[in-house]
Amino acid sequence: MTAPLSFALLGPVRAWRGGSEIDLGTRQQRLLLALLLARAGDVVSVAELVDLLWASDPPPSAVNVVHRHVGMLRRRFEPDLPTRAAGSVLVRHGAGYRLRIDPESLDLLRFRRLVAEAGTGPDERAVARYREALALWRDRCAAGLHAGGRTHPEFVAVDGERFAAVRAAADAALRAGRVDAVLPALRRAAEDEPLDEALRARLLLALAAAGRRGEALAAYADIAHRLADELGIQPGRELRAARDLVGRDAAGGGGTPAAAAVRPEPGVPPAGSWPPRPGVPPAGSWPPGPAWAPPSHVEVPAQLPADHPYFTGRRAAVAAAERLLAGDGRISALAIDGMAGVGKTALAVHLAHRLAARYPDGQLHADLRGFGPGDPVMTPTEALRGFLWSLGVPPPAIPAELHAQAGLYRSILAGRQVLILLDNCRDGEQLRHLLPGTGGSLVIATSRRRITALAGAQPLHLGLLTGAEARDLLSRRLGGAATAHPAAVDEIIARCGRLPLALALVATRGVGRPGLSLPAVAGELAEAAGRLTGFGEARADLAAAFSWSYRVLTPGAARLFRLLALHPAGEVSADAAAALAGLPVRATRGLLAELAAQRLIEPAAGRWRMHDLLRAYALELGEEQDDAAGRAAAVERLHDHRRLGGDGSDPRPAGPAPSASDAAPAGTASEADPQYR
Repeated sequence: MTAPLSFALLGPVRAWRGGSEIDLGTRQQRLLLALLLARAGDVVSVAELVDLLWASDPPPSAVNVVHRHVGMLRRRFEPDLPTRAAGSVLVRHGAGYRLRIDPESLDLLRFRRLVAEAGTGPDERAVARYREALALWRDRCAAGLHAGGRTHPEFVAVDGERFAAVRAAADAALRAGRVDAVLPALRRAAEDEPLDEALRARLLLALAAAGRRGEALAAYADIAHRLADELGIQPGRELRAARDLVGRDAAGGGGTPAAAAVRPEPGVPPAGSWPPRPGVPPAGSWPPGPAWAPPSHVEVPAQLPADHPYFTGRRAAVAAAERLLAGDGRISALAIDGMAGVGKTALAVHLAHRLAARYPDGQLHADLRGFGPGDPVMTPTEALRGFLWSLGVPPPAIPAELHAQAGLYRSILAGRQVLILLDNCRDGEQLRHLLPGTGGSLVIATSRRRITALAGAQPLHLGLLTGAEARDLLSRRLGGAATAHPAAVDEIIARCGRLPLALALVATRGVGRPGLSLPAVAGELAEAAGRLTGFGEARADLAAAFSWSYRVLTPGAARLFRLLALHPAGEVSADAAAALAGLPVRATRGLLAELAAQRLIEPAAGRWRMHDLLRAYALELGEEQDDAAGRAAAVERLHDHRRLGGDGSDPRPAGPAPSASDAAPAGTASEADPQYR
């Protein structure tokens, strides 16, 4: 029988088989393992692993290198197990990987279990559990793997759990008169986070309760100096109040008011519970300042944007969403993904209005600015501060730390039924802290990327409109003009590739210029012959929507996107794409996967398909950014590839690009498709 595996993340990353430690190989392999462990059994996408290892400058072979590192780790864990065996601890899942971990085999999961147990019992028991949990920490999360001052947000978040537990442990120990049990862990945490005023405030109180008032006042002087020297600020109210308590205690010469101050009145729940009782400060704030409690009457938030006046069709998508939500009570989020302009926001808003009555405690909404011009991407901290304020938490009571904000947010939602609409998400990491933990709340999120690695989140891919839905959209916007010119309507639908944004822009153009007939609009689109110029002044809006996906590509993927427009057919194989790019096929597959993740291409029966309007956009980009000689060389490589029979499944000779009406419609796709592997 194979000895069990165990892992450590709360310090240097380590692994054991039975009692023997495993050599984890290179720094890159240990980094990959660290992120997989931090997700604790959830999926980590290949794109996230590439970003972890190379940030914004991955090599062309990045995806293949990730696969190779994962394979080497798997062999280190289970050298006798065949590759991809069903019983493997490290398994492929869609477009990523996950570790199948027993909860007791990873120190992070044991730590979380002990912290959860500490929050449910009396202070004496809580102190024992916190002490046991904090003893698992040997250093910062994934210590020794960070380079160049760059620490992955996942590791920062795990560190945040430690500091939150230390604060809660200190509060429980002060109430129970057991500061000796947690003082060593509190000292280490304060040393690791020397500017964390909440930790330092508790250290002052613990030192005073242990009879070390002089040391406590010296610790205050130290952090006051650090804050002034490094940040140019004075200590905050919480730290000053702790200093005052210690100072009064020293001057009075008796008792331990620092300890008495944290001892709750009978019936008051332990720190971290929700909701707070009247007069008890929110979790994470200490010492008590002006009393705060949830207001007796909180306005129910109603933040949903108005439903689109021309929303039409999408019956299949709406039915699929309602089936998903009705079929599994564990689903806490619905993540709608699709290409730019396909109508994700319109569907999400419409769904939210249909479902709003099921969520009597209100609706929250935020545009997370994951893809768009100008404004930076909204951080989870920004979103949580807005949501907490809307849920009745005054700004001064909102914790500064992301994990504390997320914990307070989930605690509030645990007793409520709230619908949360999160539009324009960048990725799962941005969304993770905004999901409710338990209870009856629901998140509806939209993203151009497929989000699959979040517990309780169900992806829903949104494809193009059907022909009937596209005609209905134009009819509702154009009225009698659409009925009078059915042939022109069909031509417009074909030239727009059934993309809702393009159809809406054309309809707006037709309504906005009364002298321009519908046949004339259709004629201009046909005359443009696969160029965005046929959309007139609306071209800029369409190009801008596409550009938001293009801008986040790595340079290699952006170049391939521009070159794919030179292929004469509506679909391209990985071999033909490699010929266009002048790259090995394995490296090209990684770039194609990146384009697919941004919904700039879609898999289609073992090949890749690009929407005709995206192709037109890519063609214009190529003419602007790539020199003519380089483009000509790419076409010549493609011709050579085809003459040699390298793309025998597509024997058509090179010629003019097909019109939109000739292209096959793009269907739905899943990242479990073989092309993603």
